[in-house]
Amino acid sequence: MKQSSVVVDLLLLLLTISVLTTPAFSDLVLSKVERRIDVTSQFARVTKSLKVVNPGSESVSEFMLTFPKFLGNNLAYLSVKTKRPLANLSVKKADPKGIPDSISVYSVALPKTLSKGDSLTLEVVATFTNVLQPFPEKITQGEIHLVMLQESAQYLSPYTVESQSLSIKLPNARIESYSKLENTKLQGSELKYGPYKNLPPFSYSPIVVHFESKAAFAVAEKLVREIEVSHWGNVQVTEHYNVVHRGAQLKGEFSRLDFQARPNPRGVSAFRHLLARLPPRAHSIYYRDDIGNISTSEMQSDSKKTELLIEPRFPLFGGWKTFFTIGYGLPLSDFLFASEGKRFVNISFGSPMIDLVTEKIIVQVVLPEGSKDISVTTPFAVKQSQEIKYSHLDIAGRPVVVLEKNNVVPDHNQHIQVYYKFSNINLLSEPLMLISGFFVLFITCIIYTRADFSISKSSPTYLAKLQWDEVVATLQEVQSIIQKCLAAHDKLEASLRDLSRTGDIQTCKAARKSTDSLLKDLSKELKPLLAFLQSSPSASHISPKVEELVVKEKELQEKLMAKHTTVVEGYEKKSSGRDIENRIASQQQKIIALRQEIEDLLEFIDEI
Repeated sequence: MKQSSVVVDLLLLLLTISVLTTPAFSDLVLSKVERRIDVTSQFARVTKSLKVVNPGSESVSEFMLTFPKFLGNNLAYLSVKTKRPLANLSVKKADPKGIPDSISVYSVALPKTLSKGDSLTLEVVATFTNVLQPFPEKITQGEIHLVMLQESAQYLSPYTVESQSLSIKLPNARIESYSKLENTKLQGSELKYGPYKNLPPFSYSPIVVHFESKAAFAVAEKLVREIEVSHWGNVQVTEHYNVVHRGAQLKGEFSRLDFQARPNPRGVSAFRHLLARLPPRAHSIYYRDDIGNISTSEMQSDSKKTELLIEPRFPLFGGWKTFFTIGYGLPLSDFLFASEGKRFVNISFGSPMIDLVTEKIIVQVVLPEGSKDISVTTPFAVKQSQEIKYSHLDIAGRPVVVLEKNNVVPDHNQHIQVYYKFSNINLLSEPLMLISGFFVLFITCIIYTRADFSISKSSPTYLAKLQWDEVVATLQEVQSIIQKCLAAHDKLEASLRDLSRTGDIQTCKAARKSTDSLLKDLSKELKPLLAFLQSSPSASHISPKVEELVVKEKELQEKLMAKHTTVVEGYEKKSSGRDIENRIASQQQKIIALRQEIEDLLEFIDEI
């Protein structure tokens, strides 16, 4: 349990402080300490005004800031400034001797050495996450959201404190309970402790404040910001959010009916909106998730800012998650500048969402192809790396500067600078590539439409093709003539059937005469075709089959004529039908066999 671990840390801290008999640093004195803790959002923002005096004989150039371990582990942002002169001081984590492990220590480099009697006022801003613990940890849909803050009424410092006071700004006046110490005053939504005088080093007086918080405990478990810089006039920003409600978890079932009917008392612990404060000239804004576009958003803009109020598809109670993406375009002239022969992109680092805590942020700055000599300037420590991204019409790819940081709060939404060198000639690479591509396409089309890709009429291949086409045409004529011959044969057979039915001998003879004349004419037509096939080299493999076909057809003619003569003579001599059939039986068998052979040869030629 988080609360129990914090209590254990407090006990260890008190035990450690109780055994510290000699302060580790005694040269400096804090003549006046004013602390203010703002817990109106999901994180605690502590501002301190420290007046530092050096009464000792030795000069001091370093100041130590201390926090209880359970606070130091959740420190997201720390800034130390001086008013006169106005300057940001360097702060780094330290591990000096004599300080126990239950205390986190940070070293501040003073702008000037403090000699005996010198004084300096430091303005400290520290933001802590995960210090407002839901209590109880699980609530029903209709219960209010209560959180607990654990701090010290006295300022924990390795130096003597002559005077100090503490003010805690609460979200509202609804306070369940708070630690009542000497000089404690509650005025509306502000709780004050002190002033306390002449506190020895490492003084610590634990306090607990239990109060209602309606703040959205929205935490982005992961945020990926892709900032794509195009020298054609636009900066495209795409942000992918994985958001979870880190407040008290919902106990029991969720009732949509109760929530819609009475959203305030029956859904007060949920948050339904997130506000993103975008740059003033943001355009082409969209808000969507894996399902598609989400229409529940509102946008307002003026000359100073653009505000996007987004509403998830469903209200988020404690422990619930949602995933969405927002994107927008920015004018390049507002963010791209030149300095000392380099260009640099000056753009904000953190999320534009108000009061959003980000556990891990990945900022990807995609520079134009051809960028080189890349460097990054950030106001705080981040993990840096570089990648390559390929997009449309890219050859070498676009360099990507990747910046990563954990435990990010709105205080980190400061500007970063990405410096790089870029030649304007590289701007012409993609247009030239497109022009060249279209030019090659048009030239290819012109050549294709105007050039003759047919085979040359004098080439052996073309001549062989012509010869083969003539052979194929001749074969088709031969097939047609043979089919006509077979039709004439069928007509002659039909005349014999009519003779057996009517007994009209003269009509049968006339049919034979006309058929005989037709077959002679067809035979004359075949002669030149056969002569061509025999003389053509291209028909050497098919000519024997054609000759065989003609021979078989001639033989079939002779057999049919002989059959016809035998049948007619039998009718003239008034022979019986059985006698006639016996006389032509052998001829009929040969006729059937020849007809089958002819059809097989025709099928063979047709396949060729």
